[in-house]
Amino acid sequence: MNGIDEFDLQILKYLDADGRMAYSAIATALGVSNTMIHQRINRLMEQGILTGIKPVLDEKRLGYDWGAFTGLSLEKDHDSSRIIAELKKIPEVTECYYITGNYTLYVKIIAKNHEHMRQLLYEKIDNIPGIAKTDSLIELGCAFKRNIIL
Repeated sequence: MNGIDEFDLQILKYLDADGRMAYSAIATALGVSNTMIHQRINRLMEQGILTGIKPVLDEKRLGYDWGAFTGLSLEKDHDSSRIIAELKKIPEVTECYYITGNYTLYVKIIAKNHEHMRQLLYEKIDNIPGIAKTDSLIELGCAFKRNIIL
């Protein structure tokens, strides 16, 4: 499992439950020193298993009531890096995936309302050179969102 052991998994479970949990609290719970926890977390970060500890924002409470999943067809698939760089400039595009099937990329977009979503789709995303077509599905709510179960 990528050079991680059961001890690492326990640390990750604590951080998944509360990313703000103090290393000392994890150390106490696992019966080891703070230094050991610090070293293990640093190693997990160096290995790229733990990529950071970030807050999980509730988009709806921040005023972003609309979400969409949008498939992007590209004129030329080899332009994907350039198009992804342009998508990264749009803060409301929160996720971007390479996919197979009818589209090259699939993005998650959040917006404050339907007019904001229209502007994002028609005035920003559709105007990125190299995007041939977009196809959106409106999100009606998130049933759940989680990390992989450890």
